[in-house]
Amino acid sequence: MSGSAEAQIIPLHGPGREKAAEPVADEPRADAPVVAFPSAPSERERPAEVPSALSADTLPEALVSALSFIKSRLTGDYTVDEFGFDRELTETLVLPPLRALYEKWFRVSAHGVGNLPSEGGALIVANHSGTIPLDALMTAVAVHDEHPGQRHLRGLGADLVFRVPFVGALARKSGQTLACNADAERLLRSGELVGVWPEGFKGIGKPFSSRYKLQRFGRGGFVSAALRTGVPIIPCSIVGAEEIYPKIGDIKPLARLLGLPYFPVTPFFPLLGPLGAVPLPTKWHIEFGEPIRTDQFAPEDVDDPMLVFTLTDQVRESIQHTLYQRLSRREGVFRG
Repeated sequence: MSGSAEAQIIPLHGPGREKAAEPVADEPRADAPVVAFPSAPSERERPAEVPSALSADTLPEALVSALSFIKSRLTGDYTVDEFGFDRELTETLVLPPLRALYEKWFRVSAHGVGNLPSEGGALIVANHSGTIPLDALMTAVAVHDEHPGQRHLRGLGADLVFRVPFVGALARKSGQTLACNADAERLLRSGELVGVWPEGFKGIGKPFSSRYKLQRFGRGGFVSAALRTGVPIIPCSIVGAEEIYPKIGDIKPLARLLGLPYFPVTPFFPLLGPLGAVPLPTKWHIEFGEPIRTDQFAPEDVDDPMLVFTLTDQVRESIQHTLYQRLSRREGVFRG
């Protein structure tokens, strides 16, 4: 058939039809087949384009991030530093669940974030409590999420942390390292924010009756590391962690059997089993104090035991004083 390849189908019925032409002599029979040629749909009838379901522009940001993470794991296209810190894994897998605790469960309020340097190294020294060291994890979230530069806190942990299967490996990958001066100084010299909790197990394992009373700060090794690297020391006071697991007892024989510093007894654990391990939803405050400078001391003063003792005591008193101030203004354990 000659003519256009896009023939139109003429409707036989319907409104708006112009007056029919005079019938021709050879009109087709009613039972004769009708051949219709395809026509191009009008703009009104043409279906809208459906965007690709896997387009990066249409997927939620969290899903795009997860797919990118999986791809990098499968291809091996990711990096870790000399301490084993995996930044991508930390931001994709570790921080989101901790952030839910931080924002929804403990409702943490961070104060004095402006005292954290925008760049360069600093040593954050905090009180330790809570029976289980969730305070260290919440401090890491505060540093990352509240700081404009979203910096990562490189915590110094006890050797027990790195001996526990899976926990030790995850701690390494999330930026933690062994609490020793050599590692601390290397991190500080490379410009990292380093966190230390000098009370150690004496702090997190103290009884509920001693809450918010700082324990001994050891021999001041953290001060020596700060002096050798010339970085500021930032006191950090945490209110709210003491009440998440009120420790009212300690099963020492069981602790020795398991190789633990203590086996806590709380009003809910071990009486309620796994349910008793759920922390109480207390209201938290994390306050970063005024930095204490160390760069004004001469190199020969670094090994002066009196200077180390004086600075250690200054940091401890700063944290204790801030704790008492926060507690005096607190409306309640759960309201804050």
